[in-house]
Amino acid sequence: MLSAFRNAFKIPDLRNKILFTLVVIGIYRLGSHLVLPGVDFEQVQALNDPDRAADGIASLINLFSGGALTNFAVFALGIMPYITSSIIMQLLAVVIPRLEQLQKEGEIGRKKITQYTRYMTVVLSLLQSLGLVVTANSGSLFGGGAGQPLGEFFPERTLTTTMLVVLTLTAGTALIMWLGELITQRGIGNGMSILIFASIISTLPAEATSLWVTAGVAKGLVFLSLGIAIVVAVVLVEQAQRRIPVQY
Repeated sequence: MLSAFRNAFKIPDLRNKILFTLVVIGIYRLGSHLVLPGVDFEQVQALNDPDRAADGIASLINLFSGGALTNFAVFALGIMPYITSSIIMQLLAVVIPRLEQLQKEGEIGRKKITQYTRYMTVVLSLLQSLGLVVTANSGSLFGGGAGQPLGEFFPERTLTTTMLVVLTLTAGTALIMWLGELITQRGIGNGMSILIFASIISTLPAEATSLWVTAGVAKGLVFLSLGIAIVVAVVLVEQAQRRIPVQY
C-alpha cells in the first residue's frame, strides 16, 4: 500500500491532482473556523464547551459542516443545502416531464439539471441562513447539555447585520459548491463526497480523545479495533468480485 502511495507521487499529473485536492480541502477547513461578523465569541466558546453538545438537526448539520456550525463560521451551513437541492431535483424529475427529458438528453441535459441545482442551492442557503440567525438568537437551535442556558449569538442584530450574515453564509455555501466542483474537475474523485468525508473525519481526533478519557484504555482499544474492522469490511465488500462463467 505504501508503495502505491509512493508511485502515485512519481506521476506528475497524478501528483498535481493530489496536491490540488489537499489545497482545496485546506481552504475548506480554513473557512470552517472563520467566525461570522457580529457573532458574540463568548457564546461560541460556551457552545463548544465539552459538556454541551448540539442535538437533533443541529448535530447533523454540525457533523456535515465539520464543526463549522458550532463555530458560527462562514461555512456554517456546510454542504447540506446542495445535498438537499440535489435530492429535490431528483424527486422533481419524476413528476416534471421536462426534467425527466433533460435526464435522458445525456451530457447537455445533466449540465442544465446541475445549473438548476445550483440555483436551488442558493435559494435554500438564503432561507436556511436566515433561519439560523433567528433561531440562534432565540435559543431554540441548540438544546441539551449542561451549564447555563446560552444567550444571544448576535446581541446587536439589526437588519443590516442580518442581511450581512445571510449573504456571508450563502456565499460560503456557494464557495463550498464551487470547491467541490473544482475537485471533481481537477482533483481526485467526487468533490462533494471528499468534502463531506473531510468534514466528518475532522471531528474524529476530538471525539477519539474524549472517548479515550471517559471510557478508559480498554474500552478505547475495543472501539478503535471495531472502527478499523468496519473500515476493512467496507473496503472488502466494495472491492469484492464474484466471477461468473458465461457460455455463449
